[in-house]
Amino acid sequence: MTEDIILVTENIHLLTKDQAWHYRILPKARTGETLYLYCEDSANLANLQSELEVLLGYNIELEPLPVVETNRLLSKYYIKDNAASGGTQLYSQYDADDFLLSLIGEAKGLKSSDIHIETYERKCRVRIRIDGLMVERYLLDKENYPALINKIKILSNLDISEKRLPQDGRINFNFHDKQFDIRVSVLPTLHGEKVVLRLLSNDATEIDLNSLGFSDFDLENFMQGIRRPNGIILLSGPTGSGKTTTLYATLKLLNKETRNILTIEDPVEYTLEGVNQVQLKESIGLTFAAALRTFLRQDPDVIMVGEIRDTETANMAIRAALTGHLVLSTIHTNSAWGTVSRLIDMGIPAFLVANTLNTTAAQRLIRLLCPHCKTPHLLDQDLYPRHFIPFHVVETHYMPRGCEKCYYTGYYGRKAVYEVIPVDEDLAMEIKNENMYVKESLGRRGIKTLAENAFFLFEQGETSLEEIYPLLFNY
Repeated sequence: MTEDIILVTENIHLLTKDQAWHYRILPKARTGETLYLYCEDSANLANLQSELEVLLGYNIELEPLPVVETNRLLSKYYIKDNAASGGTQLYSQYDADDFLLSLIGEAKGLKSSDIHIETYERKCRVRIRIDGLMVERYLLDKENYPALINKIKILSNLDISEKRLPQDGRINFNFHDKQFDIRVSVLPTLHGEKVVLRLLSNDATEIDLNSLGFSDFDLENFMQGIRRPNGIILLSGPTGSGKTTTLYATLKLLNKETRNILTIEDPVEYTLEGVNQVQLKESIGLTFAAALRTFLRQDPDVIMVGEIRDTETANMAIRAALTGHLVLSTIHTNSAWGTVSRLIDMGIPAFLVANTLNTTAAQRLIRLLCPHCKTPHLLDQDLYPRHFIPFHVVETHYMPRGCEKCYYTGYYGRKAVYEVIPVDEDLAMEIKNENMYVKESLGRRGIKTLAENAFFLFEQGETSLEEIYPLLFNY
């Protein structure tokens, strides 16, 4: 069955991207001096075999595939991207400079958020994160790995002789007239150093609060919060859920000539003209709390704190809100209301939380089904998590299939889902009484949970049950 064909990473790099697409071939296996290739069944097999033996230096055995399946596999394993060459052969004529440039360009072109360069006992690999999922892209020889790591360290001003301790750095990268920053994290592991490159965009011009995924009701509640002159607005969610993007979209809206806006971030992911942005540097004592202490003497109107990590930062944020400032920040909790118990657990008195918490919101990123290839199916109700009661009856749902447009993943892009709770007088009283069980009260206010908003996307056919399942499971 051609649907079950999976190409092995070691074999993928026997062909460059240009070779694979030009000859319409894919590597099946290699045994000694013989290379087994899939090829498009419309090809002239005898002539193609002779030409490939001269070009590749192997004895070639060809196995025809249907045109549709050849297109599917080429699009999946040899992704075309105008911004990057991506066809570098890693097992011959290897060059750390060329490969790193190609790798970063390819990741940027595919809108990847992170590049993972890892080493194990017998192999080294490169994976990239696309739409939240890791995809293995390259294998490296063990002898080539140290040169690549050292190249990254040099570019990020790290110590190439230090291999025992973690290191963090930053690269300002220019590629095809585009400038962006790369956050570098080096971690010593059992078999060598693992490097993660986080690709950061400097361009905030396209960030828009209206296009992130808020429902009309949630957006109005959120807008009411940021229109207030003081208080704390908190965004919660796991790492990689888009909290920082929402914060920047909010700052962009608040950024007026009449306001003094200060931010302390780790790292500065976007630059906003008119906003005074400070990069965290804990090694010299520039922490979130220390920056906040100074911010209060800078006559601010709006303060953005990248993350509330500890009690000292939380206390300073509360103090800033009490003295008449609007404070925006993020915190790690599983739900919007969970931020209340998290602050109280950090030692903030409940009455202070009640007096300063303006709006609390939670968010997650949901992958969207590719509109070109999603397929309808009758929904088996047993597919829902056990004990979950659907918010509405859904008879037909859509599932991912995969096509050239989505690189045969079945998904194309992501959208945020939100849970926004405006803190009014009644909810403030619940906080003072440390009552954490307010589900019914929120329901009466029309507050939609993360699960409800995610289910709406599923009901509309924008995403799959598989994507929203974790949110339904926790509901």
